[in-house]
Amino acid sequence: MIDFDKSGGLVPVIAQDDETGQVLMLAWMNREAFEETLRTGRAVYWSRSRSRLWRKGEESGHVQEVRQILVDCDGDTVLLRVRQVGGAACHEGYASCFFRRWEDGDWRVVGQRVFDPKDVYRR
Repeated sequence: MIDFDKSGGLVPVIAQDDETGQVLMLAWMNREAFEETLRTGRAVYWSRSRSRLWRKGEESGHVQEVRQILVDCDGDTVLLRVRQVGGAACHEGYASCFFRRWEDGDWRVVGQRVFDPKDVYRR
């Protein structure tokens, strides 16, 4: 049902909090990431910057437990309804990657930080 071939092997994936409906993030999946997600029940994505599978939470511990998987009418976009463990999906420490809003001619931070990235990522 998912057409990985349509877009060069990758499809966009929207992760949404299953309880609140809040959009948490947008990522990418290839067939291998999708199959591992099905097998483990945890979100696995394809990291375009690292050119490898990215198991959400592998560094931070903030995994996404998959509750539902939906696909759009064209079969080229996936929606994961997830339980976000640790309260933050964003590597910058916010619950959602969408924590900035355009307001009065500028971008304003509208989210609250859940954690300090310096305390979680030791790069």
